[in-house]
Parts: sequence; structure tokens; C-alpha cells
Amino acid sequence: MNRSSFAVRGEFIQLDQLLKAANLVSSGGEAHAAVEAGLVRVDGQPESRKRAKLRPGQWVEFGAERVDLIPPQAGD
Repeated sequence: MNRSSFAVRGEFIQLDQLLKAANLVSSGGEAHAAVEAGLVRVDGQPESRKRAKLRPGQWVEFGAERVDLIPPQAGD
């Protein structure tokens, strides 16, 4: 599994926005389709809410990719 980190700017990021921002999908429609098909897991559990609010400390799996959500670093 490929792992990467994504800095969450602000309190949260929506799942569909994260999938696009992390380059796991190419469009919002593709993100919605992936979630609807049950292909996305948050903290190891299937997630069916396209706009689920994700916060630092959580992680998302999609295919062979895992993205760990982290707080923004100083200067971000």
C-alpha cells in the first residue's frame, strides 16, 4: 500500500474534496462515484457520506493508496 500525508488547512476537509486534492481521482464526479460504490474507507471502515468531514488524525484508503491526515505545518 502506498502511503502519503495530507495537511488539513482549517478544521476539516470533506471526503470528496480530499480525494481530488490528494490526486486520487480526477473529478468531483469520480470522487462521488467511488464513495457510492463503497471503494473508500475512513479509519478502516467503509464511508458512504461523500461530504464526510475529515480531521487531522484520521486516514483514508482508496485502492492501493492510504492518505494520513495531518495538521498543517508551521508556514503552510
